[in-house]
Amino acid sequence: MTTVPRLSLGLPVYNGEEYLAESLDALLGQTYEDFELVISDNASTDRTDEICRQYADKDSRIRYVRQPKNIGATPNHNFVFDVSRTELFKWVSHDDLYARDLLKRCIEALDERPEVMLAHCDQAIIDGDGRIVQPLEYTLDTASPHAPDRFRAVLFEPGGDDFYGVIRTDVLRRVKPLDSYHHADRTYSAEMALHGPFHQVPELLYFRRDHPGRAERANPTIRSRCANLDPRRANRLRNPTVRLLGEYVFGFADLIRRAPISAADKRECFGHLGAWLTNRARSGHGERVEDRAPTASDVATVNEIVAGREGRLA
Repeated sequence: MTTVPRLSLGLPVYNGEEYLAESLDALLGQTYEDFELVISDNASTDRTDEICRQYADKDSRIRYVRQPKNIGATPNHNFVFDVSRTELFKWVSHDDLYARDLLKRCIEALDERPEVMLAHCDQAIIDGDGRIVQPLEYTLDTASPHAPDRFRAVLFEPGGDDFYGVIRTDVLRRVKPLDSYHHADRTYSAEMALHGPFHQVPELLYFRRDHPGRAERANPTIRSRCANLDPRRANRLRNPTVRLLGEYVFGFADLIRRAPISAADKRECFGHLGAWLTNRARSGHGERVEDRAPTASDVATVNEIVAGREGRLA
């Protein structure tokens, strides 16, 4: 361990008592250990504070901050990044699971490929009991050396969760902070893609949990989702639904204008954006993969996928 670790893990959480300890065990049990874990508790009303303090007392890598009031999921995500101090950064979730070699494999990929700005790995959706309900195939062409191709991939293809990769902090600081309009995480990933290629580690190491309390399930409408991201979005007069959707579209156009790419590449990106807008009426377009119903063949268990762990991820 160095005095200043190489990696910061940012964990924003609100009322995460059900799965928090399990996720913390998976993170703290990583084979790569040179990291700090910054937890920002968004004024939780359950046992989240108690659990976080117990873990912080046992592991000096944890920095625990409790917000005095609920500032919203987006400001909380931005907070854990803003206070990070390391070369690399990764957002993590209080309810997901992580195989022991996830950080190691992603950092090895970045070290071997200096042109890559983000490394992530294969993933699957798990249920509340940790059983895999849907292995996910990564089909996005985000490894392309051509920036417009990477932009088109993020624009047209659903899913990906590139947001949760291990990211070079110096590049991430040049990206506009995460916003709180509809699907703002997708424009955020698209902007990252214009700053450099991604690398997909071909190993199943990330397990994203789907359960009734997950933000997308608990907030099924556009307005409720955006209000969860930032309480100020709940004001219907200042943030009508048309604005929440309009900012989403404008976000893509704005990030193209800011991108560190050539004028020709920007024109190509605007062409992709125009094609995307004409196809928005297509059924299921932009749907997150985990929001689709799994088939019977998708069902397996995490323990069957993660070999050699004797039934455990960590």
